[in-house]
Amino acid sequence: MIRLRRFLKDYKKECIIGPICKLIEAVLELLVPLVMAKIIDVGVKNGDSDYVVKMGWLMVLLAVLGLSFALVCQYLASKASQGFGTKVRSALFKHINSLSHAELDKLGTPSLITRMTNDINQVQQSVAMSIRLLTRAPFIVAGALVMAMTINLKMSVIFFISALLIALTLYFVMSKSIPIFTAMQKKLDKIGLISRENLSGNRVIRAFSKQKSEKERIDFATEDLAKTSIRVSRLSALLSPVTYAVTDLAIVAIVWFGAVNVNSGSGMLSGDIIALVNYMTQILLAMIVVANLVILLTKASASAKRIDDVFKTHPSVVEKNHDNIKTFADTNTPKIKFDNVCFTYGDGADELSDISFEIKRGQTVGIIGGTGSGKSTLIGLIPRFYDVKSGSVSVDGVDVKEYPFLQLRGQMGIVPQQSVLFSGTVRDNMKWGNKNATDEEIINVLKIAQAYDFVSKLPKGLDSYVEQGGKNFSGGQKQRLCIARGIAAKPKILILDDSFSALDFATDAALRKALKESTENMTVIIVTQRCSTIKNADLILVLDDGELAGQGTHDELFENCETYREICLSQLSETEAKR
Repeated sequence: MIRLRRFLKDYKKECIIGPICKLIEAVLELLVPLVMAKIIDVGVKNGDSDYVVKMGWLMVLLAVLGLSFALVCQYLASKASQGFGTKVRSALFKHINSLSHAELDKLGTPSLITRMTNDINQVQQSVAMSIRLLTRAPFIVAGALVMAMTINLKMSVIFFISALLIALTLYFVMSKSIPIFTAMQKKLDKIGLISRENLSGNRVIRAFSKQKSEKERIDFATEDLAKTSIRVSRLSALLSPVTYAVTDLAIVAIVWFGAVNVNSGSGMLSGDIIALVNYMTQILLAMIVVANLVILLTKASASAKRIDDVFKTHPSVVEKNHDNIKTFADTNTPKIKFDNVCFTYGDGADELSDISFEIKRGQTVGIIGGTGSGKSTLIGLIPRFYDVKSGSVSVDGVDVKEYPFLQLRGQMGIVPQQSVLFSGTVRDNMKWGNKNATDEEIINVLKIAQAYDFVSKLPKGLDSYVEQGGKNFSGGQKQRLCIARGIAAKPKILILDDSFSALDFATDAALRKALKESTENMTVIIVTQRCSTIKNADLILVLDDGELAGQGTHDELFENCETYREICLSQLSETEAKR
């Protein structure tokens, strides 16, 4: 919680004035028992009705003033907490977007979503309650103790013993609850993960008739969370009964010993007993508030730590420069160059080993290899989604580490393996890489991607709505729209990461032909499992278990690279492969 206080710096006024208003309300509340004691000891005892009415109006005035200060504090607390939540959420989202793929993979999407929503809501609520009650409740307890001492010093011992017992109970519950609340948030992450997998993979689950096993899986996760919640609830449930029991016993003691003092004529009056009982009741109510506040702050503390863990996670891929750098590449400078590149995820074995090759401007390059050979990993190093372990990757003769992200990635159009469309219209999606793209340009790239035929038949054409994730389009349609979006950005480097997998062979051939005709000055990199897709590429890179097994044209590799030859013959006859 302390680490997140920086987000309250714009709400210092609310954080100061709010508690002050609550303190004033508390002072007014502490005066009420004294007024009540005066009414009994003076007005009622002497039969002075005017005095009773006058003091009654004073109590009304104290109540109205207290309500007014409480409302002001409520407004300021709401303003500060909502502003705090907005700032934390915005800063967290910005920080998450600054993290590299390695950190995002480690933290996990479900956990990040939980932290962005549930955890921030918990902390936001704790800010509001802290402004309203964190100073008021302890002040009421301390004030009631002091007022009790002014009435009768000996009787105030009962108050101190009661407050000490309740404080020990609060400490016990709080110390035991914090680790459990942290565990609860992790279990909530797990439920988020399972829910996300079930919603996104609903069709697969139904296709394999796995509804029952998935239901058992979510039931197990929710029961686990429920058991943990029950465990912490049992601890929290101790607060109210113990608080009430201690306070009720204290009230019994006050009435008993107070009556003895009144009867003995030791100077204590009936109104003093009423005042002491009221102060003990105020302590009771304040302690109940403190008990609930402890539970809330305990939850918030666990949530704040999870939020702060994200803020403390620093990206492994950082910009050296924020201003565009000048490149002096000529026609002889490779557009992309890998020089003895090695890469690994974390501390494991190398995913890529000693990769070296050059790609010239305007070349169409194919990357092929078996599943898990490192194809997607390799192209992820070009836009610097990950940093190399050793060696270097350069674009236009400059190491990618020297580029600011915007300049480096701004010259690339990337179509990932998983086709991702965003909710909005077809036109909105096409403008992701080029917000100034005209309808004519959009139609042109849709034709290149072989997508215009089905887009033109949609009821609203380019204004047709795209549902979340593009669920209202087939897999092949989504791939073609993603390819069109990549081309619409007018990139110097177009990276197609297995983006033809859902296309039939006729559409695949037509798309490749249109790409070749319309991307004359564009460097195109095609990652694929089909040798027919890259058969006519200017350069083919063959990966095998993270190593470069061969590079060259189709004819050269078919004759000289055993790995490439095996891939081709597994898909084509020898006659077709040589054609």
